[in-house]
Amino acid sequence: MKTIDADVVVIGGGSTGAGVVRDAAMRGYKTVLIERADLAQGTSGRFHGLLHSGGRYVVSDPESATECAEENVILKRIQADAIEATGGLFVTTSADSEDFADGYEEACVNARVPVEEISLREAFKREPLLDPGLKRAFAVEDGTVDGWKLVWGAARSAELYGATILTYHSVTKIDHKDGQVSAVYCLDRRTGETVRVGCSFVLSCAGPWGGEIAAMAGCHDVEVVPGAGIMIAMNHRLTQSVLNRCIYPADGDILVPAHPVCIIGTTDHKAGNADILPIPQDQVQQMLDAGEEMIPGFRKSRAIHAWAGARPLVKDSRVSAEDTRHMARGMQIIDHKERDGVSGFLTIAGGKLTTYRLMAERIVDAMCEQMGDKRECRTADEAVPGSTDHRLYTLDRRLNQVETETEAPSGQQIICECELVTRKKLLEVMDGLTDFNLDDVRRQVRLGMGPCQGGFCSSRAAGIAHELENVDAERASELLRNFLKNRWIGLWPILYGQQVRQTALDSWIFLGTLDLEHLPEPATEVI
Repeated sequence: MKTIDADVVVIGGGSTGAGVVRDAAMRGYKTVLIERADLAQGTSGRFHGLLHSGGRYVVSDPESATECAEENVILKRIQADAIEATGGLFVTTSADSEDFADGYEEACVNARVPVEEISLREAFKREPLLDPGLKRAFAVEDGTVDGWKLVWGAARSAELYGATILTYHSVTKIDHKDGQVSAVYCLDRRTGETVRVGCSFVLSCAGPWGGEIAAMAGCHDVEVVPGAGIMIAMNHRLTQSVLNRCIYPADGDILVPAHPVCIIGTTDHKAGNADILPIPQDQVQQMLDAGEEMIPGFRKSRAIHAWAGARPLVKDSRVSAEDTRHMARGMQIIDHKERDGVSGFLTIAGGKLTTYRLMAERIVDAMCEQMGDKRECRTADEAVPGSTDHRLYTLDRRLNQVETETEAPSGQQIICECELVTRKKLLEVMDGLTDFNLDDVRRQVRLGMGPCQGGFCSSRAAGIAHELENVDAERASELLRNFLKNRWIGLWPILYGQQVRQTALDSWIFLGTLDLEHLPEPATEVI
């Protein structure tokens, strides 16, 4: 059994966990993060990509609105590489009452959320495809954020301060002796090895799985409710700004331009199991209908992928146990010393990706207070690796890199035409991962996330992986098969129009040229 000694173990590799391991490491603690899959493979990578201005919550949750507005500014400063400052509009469509809009500007001012009501002429100048019956428009400072890039940026920063990041490790047990946490045990899912991490403090940032982690320490009935929602990506930007319906938060009222696509979201229903999140046909139709009300013709656009994510909501006794839409979005820290008599163990849940840094600061502050060891948080002042030049992401960045970093147009082989992923970039990512599957690579460079959904690039990527020393033919074939199987989960619910033709073409390519279903399989499962 492998053993590691640390001061602090952070469980969960989403945005909150990555923020916490960075914060604790920057305060000088020897810190280990344990994640059962890849970083940001759960909730933090399965949302619509909105960097909140705070405008969405000025009426329903003013405190969260203020936190979002303040963290929006901080994240643009310290994680510029992951953020595009698109700006946002709250719009009253022809289907909406103006009652909400009448008090909206005052609510923004009260919550200290920057806002300006703009003329309809200005709104249509910014977004020509808006509903012609538009009634009101308010400009806010929404943006878009790449959740994977944000999480990896925080993790890389933590590593520079000595933190250890263990991905694909599942926590199996949390030991405590005489009421004090002493160790966390986990299983390396790729090697089968058990790892013991000795520690004096555990910070659980496991999101919707927080209740299961708490139970491993004997702290039962921690009720973190998975609020599931679906999102759909359309094949190009129908809007350059984030669009929000100027109504009380509801299903399908946000349209986010993210990289070369745009994403409509989201629904909100209690999930029985955060690991099993269906994409129901009626919710797909609901999203297409909602998009139509903001952008007429939305239904006729090409949907290329759908997915579901689960928000970690702390059970709110003020609303029904099934009503996740109206449960509070604020963050909550559970002190298991007070609640369960287990010292050195805190759980955090709730909150939003936009406020992940603040959530990390508060739980590490709470840890320091319990340890009687006050150390200042510095995460708001130091940029993460890749963002030290403070240049915000722009849509044309990759095209500019391809055109200016080569002597001729064919100087860099383009592996993924939809997302402009070059062979050089792909090899850099593969070389930087000790072991990988193609979805790990996808989350780093957006491989196969455009209109063809990997139809052309995935086999090329598998071939490039095979050129590496530790990937034989059987493993390369399995990498490809797993990648396509995972893409299919988000394809079949939205198969209509042009995407049906694309999917049929992809199928003919893989079955006709590679006989994919009959390729040799590796001796061990590819994780």
